[in-house]
Amino acid sequence: MTLEDLRVFVAVCRAGSLSAVARELGRTQSAVSQHIRRLEKETGAVLLARHPRGVSPTEAGRILRAAAADGIAGLDGALRRVETLVRGDGGSVRVTTGATTVRHFMAEAVVAFRREHPRVSLEFQTENSSRSCFEALAADGLDLAWITIGDPVRGIEQRPVMSLPWVLAVGADDPLAARPRLEPADLAAVRHIRLPENSSSRAHLDAALAEAGLRITSDTSAADWDTALLLAELGLGHAVVPALPGWQVPGSDGPLRLVPIPALPPLAVGWAVRRWSALSPLARAFADAVARGCPPGRAAAGQP
Repeated sequence: MTLEDLRVFVAVCRAGSLSAVARELGRTQSAVSQHIRRLEKETGAVLLARHPRGVSPTEAGRILRAAAADGIAGLDGALRRVETLVRGDGGSVRVTTGATTVRHFMAEAVVAFRREHPRVSLEFQTENSSRSCFEALAADGLDLAWITIGDPVRGIEQRPVMSLPWVLAVGADDPLAARPRLEPADLAAVRHIRLPENSSSRAHLDAALAEAGLRITSDTSAADWDTALLLAELGLGHAVVPALPGWQVPGSDGPLRLVPIPALPPLAVGWAVRRWSALSPLARAFADAVARGCPPGRAAAGQP
């Protein structure tokens, strides 16, 4: 059993496919299978269940995956800290997050961090949901994940940084555009542009609307918040979205309005890590730089 065997196994569990991991690593599928067979031989257990469209870990596989992910993440973190010591002020900070997060939450922090640490490499890995970020954090030895704060996740520490109020993005010629604020009940008749099915923000919004006794139907969906805003501007419907920093929304003469919905509980976003106490000084410095760059008045409860 080698460290590479475990890395490949964790990657296969995450992807649910031997062929996908083979493509990602630039290897043959048989080479990836060899790593799995070696682990199964040494453990004496079947670790993967084969399905028509891929694989999934067995009960034994889930146990090994959890332990391997913990060990790999800890080892990768230690190796990066050793690298930092060897290189002096060099090193790297690896972040996983959504496709538009850097623009909205981290632009100023990236510039400030690079100015202060010119030799440090900043690496960003894009994922399409908080769950995917958690999996990448565990499997790929990343330092930080920027996520929508949600329910506790085993082996992950979450730290809220900002609270984002919900708004309705609506065309300027819509009757709702003239309202100073909206109540959840006002959303019953909107032509809703729904958020991604697997996103934490979608789950948060659905739960808040259900609490208000609403279930909104929709015939249009968007892959991310920015796209939802654009579709609303194009007149395809109404988008209930968190008010993100960095959005350049047209002024009073523009085609779009953002109308506050203060009764909906705000969406908390922030950092997730394996263990804050084990975070490298460089990763902690970058996380702090992002937190300092939060717009005034939007810091999450309990945060500076």
